[in-house]
Amino acid sequence: MSTTNEENKHKNLYKKKSKKFLVIRRKIIEMTVEIRKIRKDEQFLKRRNICFFPEASLSPVKDKNMVTQISLKDIVELIQSDDLFLQLKATKAVRKMLCKKVPPINQIIESGIIPKLVEFLYYHDTPNLQFESAWALTNIASGTSEQTKAVIDANGVQGFVVLLSSPHIHICEQSVWALANIAGDGSVYRDTLINFDVIPPVLSLVKLSNPVSFLRKVIWTLSNFCKHKNPSPPLDAVKQMLPTFTCLLQHKDEDIISDTCWAIYYLTNATHHHIQVVVEAGVLPRLVELLFTNELSILTPAVRAMGNVVTGTEEQTQMAISAGILSVLPQLLHHPKSLIQNEAAWTLSNIAVGPCSQIQQLITCGLIPPLVELLEKGDYKAQKEGVWAVASITMGGTVQQVMSMIQAGVLKPLLNLLSIKDNTTILVILESLTNFFQTAEKLGEKEKLGLLVKELKGVEKIEALQTHEDNMVSRPALALIEKYFSGEELEDLFR
Repeated sequence: MSTTNEENKHKNLYKKKSKKFLVIRRKIIEMTVEIRKIRKDEQFLKRRNICFFPEASLSPVKDKNMVTQISLKDIVELIQSDDLFLQLKATKAVRKMLCKKVPPINQIIESGIIPKLVEFLYYHDTPNLQFESAWALTNIASGTSEQTKAVIDANGVQGFVVLLSSPHIHICEQSVWALANIAGDGSVYRDTLINFDVIPPVLSLVKLSNPVSFLRKVIWTLSNFCKHKNPSPPLDAVKQMLPTFTCLLQHKDEDIISDTCWAIYYLTNATHHHIQVVVEAGVLPRLVELLFTNELSILTPAVRAMGNVVTGTEEQTQMAISAGILSVLPQLLHHPKSLIQNEAAWTLSNIAVGPCSQIQQLITCGLIPPLVELLEKGDYKAQKEGVWAVASITMGGTVQQVMSMIQAGVLKPLLNLLSIKDNTTILVILESLTNFFQTAEKLGEKEKLGLLVKELKGVEKIEALQTHEDNMVSRPALALIEKYFSGEELEDLFR
């Protein structure tokens, strides 16, 4: 998610009361988005070193004492020979070296054999040599950017593209794996592959006739084409992949659905233009369906993707609402896993940034009671997101919408959170309290609200903040006390 003026336009429209509050919110959004770049578990890592045969059922190669240990110097000599048997023996030895816990990738690059390994990719009459070479190059490409570059500079990409049409599925799979490692390095190499027009032949491999284990590698590879920002994936490439993602979301395999959801999450984590093409692909209703699953591997990327969508424009947020996101948020806010609870709270807080019409939809769908409960006993991070949701409603909502939160009991947990060890959250709470009082004044109920705050022991909590070490906290606390709880105000309250 970007924080440019264009992309935050819909947020700015509804937060006119406090410029300082806007600046703080933007900073928090930036920090939160960075936090949300949490990598998946090892099975979802952007690049993978292979130290086993990907699928025994796919590969006919057996590895029983087939290579005795030989030196790298001997390997170089054997690979440069004209004897296919010796070349295969040497290439197997290279592959085994690269399967060590600390593979000697740099030494192998320095030996100068990578161009020869790439050349072997074209040896269609010797599939075993193709496979061993592809495997070795895949592991080299799983290393650092410089090590990946060595494979690219030797024209390895062209060779892997050729292998995508191999009649041997284990060789084709190895090529897919290699391309995933290259794309996973970063936006530069990802775009290098896109410029080689790699996506169409990879997409062509998505066939129901192919083994599920093979399809898992393909979708993982496609998800790597969706990663990375600065720049984000080209929109033309995204549009190529989305029809396939739409179909794969309906697949029965959990891993395939999961990686497809991650791909959509990466895309929605880019610009609003990327969010738009995802929305136009019609995947939102299916993502909402997946939010009801108990499988965390699917639920996590699905809720993150929907959370990204509602950070978009007002229209994009409305499409998420129309797809049913509000119907599932209450149960997600109560989810036993704190990660899901946090993501649901993040989603709610971003919807609350919207116009009165969208705030009303939150209220109509019964989201205020779960929000209050979240503030009372939710996960710490989720509580902080809940505070932002309250603040956004107090700033962008109508008088009736703001007062409905007070009627729902939001003040008690909000005041209790003034003891939180997070200055920004405290400042946001104080801002919300100020907004509550301003709204109450419009209805002539300022004194009534003051009494409620007193009964909830909120006056003492606010007074304690007047001596806070951070001036950004102490000043608004002092302003609240002076304006609503001092002089004539106190006499009215304590009369």
